[in-house]
Amino acid sequence: MILRANCKINIGLDILRRRDDGFHELETVMIPVRGLYDELNIERTNGEGVEFEQSGLVVDCPLEKNICVKAYNLMRERYGVGGVRISLDKCVPFGAGLGGGSSDATAVIMAINELYNLALSEEQLIDCASKLGSDTAFFVRNSPQLCKGRGEVMSPIDIKLEGYNLVLVKPPEGVSTGEAFSGIRPCVPTTPLTERLMQPLESWQGSIGNDFERHIFISHPTLAAIKANLIEQGAIYASMSGSGSTLYGIFPKTKK
Repeated sequence: MILRANCKINIGLDILRRRDDGFHELETVMIPVRGLYDELNIERTNGEGVEFEQSGLVVDCPLEKNICVKAYNLMRERYGVGGVRISLDKCVPFGAGLGGGSSDATAVIMAINELYNLALSEEQLIDCASKLGSDTAFFVRNSPQLCKGRGEVMSPIDIKLEGYNLVLVKPPEGVSTGEAFSGIRPCVPTTPLTERLMQPLESWQGSIGNDFERHIFISHPTLAAIKANLIEQGAIYASMSGSGSTLYGIFPKTKK
């Protein structure tokens, strides 16, 4: 079974408060970006355990810490599934705020559900995915969602970006999740994100932001410069995605 695990961007990201469990309560909108994806070939085997191989971008981590392997282990522990072979062709950069690893993990969960005829409900799939990260659950639905809690509490939102071009810029430097959250200062905005998103896209730049930018742009001035350049080049809206380091710009579609 071959799956395309696409990435996502965040439109707005408000860090509201720190929770008693150590995580942060947030509010953001996630939008799938289907043109940039990892490709996974996942097969059922007659053996036990997982066989994993990777090509493309190199993710330097021990096998047991690979999120695809973690996804398999979770499904094996919960549902007693047998062996699988996973081949990952990695194209989505990591440390980029694009959710590439999370998307890969969710693809493994979805594939195992089908390969082993588990017939899990959407709610069960979301519960499995949410155990692996804050934005993994989003990729079960893989459609525009208003995400709350750690990101796993979702509701559909009607945001249409047809008629625009999306430009992603990923510089060589990355931003770790630990670095991103270490400098955050939670704050509840006066106007909720959903209300601000109801305004015309042309007004988003002054009212919809990513709370990570405040301190990350200080320690990574290159990222601030990229955002400024996107706006100078005509982006109607530009922002950092997630905890960085990818910046994106939404541009009017070029007239022919």
